Amino acid sequence: MHSSIAIASLVAAVLTCAPAAAQGLQARTFTPEQLKTGAEIYARNCSPCHGARMLDPQGASDLRKFPRGERERFINSVMRGKNQMPPWGDLLKPEDVEALWVYVVAGEKS
Repeated sequence: MHSSIAIASLVAAVLTCAPAAAQGLQARTFTPEQLKTGAEIYARNCSPCHGARMLDPQGASDLRKFPRGERERFINSVMRGKNQMPPWGDLLKPEDVEALWVYVVAGEKS
């Protein structure tokens, strides 16, 4: 239940900021479904190393500081792996990786 409230709050925050976010991110628009999917993928696959809600990386890259203009770098790192991070390309579909990018770009607002 708490997770649903947090996701709903995050979706609302992103939708409120969508015009400004779109300008800074190559005019991309994010759907609530992408954000929800990204949050779920992050919680399941990324949070063990990058921290719950991107708050405690414990040695992994702090995704709150990932450069928002480097989408391709993010996609490549997720798909192919980087340093200690395994590749996720065989487990995640391209649309899942895009949803994950949306979640990371939106940041944890709740």
